[in-house]
Amino acid sequence: ISAPVERHPMAQRFVQIADVAETLNVSARQVYGLVKSGELPAIKVGKSWRIEAEELEAYIQRAYADTRSKVESGTLTE
Repeated sequence: ISAPVERHPMAQRFVQIADVAETLNVSARQVYGLVKSGELPAIKVGKSWRIEAEELEAYIQRAYADTRSKVESGTLTE
């Protein structure tokens, strides 16, 4: 039996596009592009998009892994 994942009681499960943009230091338009391409899973609640905090963290980890791979293979471009 696995233990349940503990969450900080005040931690938000979902974040808004503007919060993701601020976290990644990119524009909201760029975040919408990531959502539209499927790179960053999101759900639509009413007229607003929400990204699960765990999905954002997973995206960041994938980006680190991709960058690491490109550095190691010598294919990283600026």
